[in-house]
Amino acid sequence: MKVLVVSDTHGRIGNFMECIRKVSPIDMLIHCGDIEGQEEEIREMAGCETHIVSGNNDYFSSLPREEEFMIGNYRAFLTHGHGYGVSMGLDRLVDEGEARGADIVFFGHTHRPVNEKIGNVRVLNPGSLSYPRQEGRDPSYMLLELDQHGKLFCGISYL
Repeated sequence: MKVLVVSDTHGRIGNFMECIRKVSPIDMLIHCGDIEGQEEEIREMAGCETHIVSGNNDYFSSLPREEEFMIGNYRAFLTHGHGYGVSMGLDRLVDEGEARGADIVFFGHTHRPVNEKIGNVRVLNPGSLSYPRQEGRDPSYMLLELDQHGKLFCGISYL
């Protein structure tokens, strides 16, 4: 199983299209918010199961603020992160993930990639495809793969 994780596209679909071309086919798409009205186009381009939450710039959106779902045998919690103060640290987000029994917590908002194990939770932020803020400022995304035994592998990738 191959999962593409993106965030903070902010209505700019060009890099998302390039990313899809580069990594397809995928089995699941996870978008961590700030999609700015392009959820239907993104779902159509992904052509697979999608999980998308609203971000702090998704005004008047009907997207959920948070979502819980399974990736193989892993329980996932998805949020944009601004409601958990992720710009100031990850403690509140990790506490929420652990309280929900999540194995993986996905978030965005900071526009900086994160791949850390904190406590019992794997915390993942793909960064931003449109407005990256990490050193080098390369647009970033994540690929997760489940092998035939159900073991999860994940890494940060750049366009």
